[in-house]
Amino acid sequence: MKKLILSAVIVFGSISIYATNVATTETVKKTVMVQDTYTEVSIESVPQVVTTALQNAYPGAKLDKAFVNEKKEYKLNISVGDQKATVYSDVNGNWLKI
Repeated sequence: MKKLILSAVIVFGSISIYATNVATTETVKKTVMVQDTYTEVSIESVPQVVTTALQNAYPGAKLDKAFVNEKKEYKLNISVGDQKATVYSDVNGNWLKI
């Protein structure tokens, strides 16, 4: 009986080795929203290179409103038919991903 109990203790002891905590890695993505203050400007004050880039990228798009921030980045509210969108551009007409 003593050997049976000792064998059971050894078996359960060896099983408990596999019951350790397994480290899992979780990727946590944090999105930092930087809210630049955009000031509304007249459509006529938007640089020609930006309006040309807009017409090349979105043929037939109408510029409804334009905003600019301190970095000379433009927030453009556009409409194409009945669809409306907001796009962002730098002063050189390069599109920005916000």
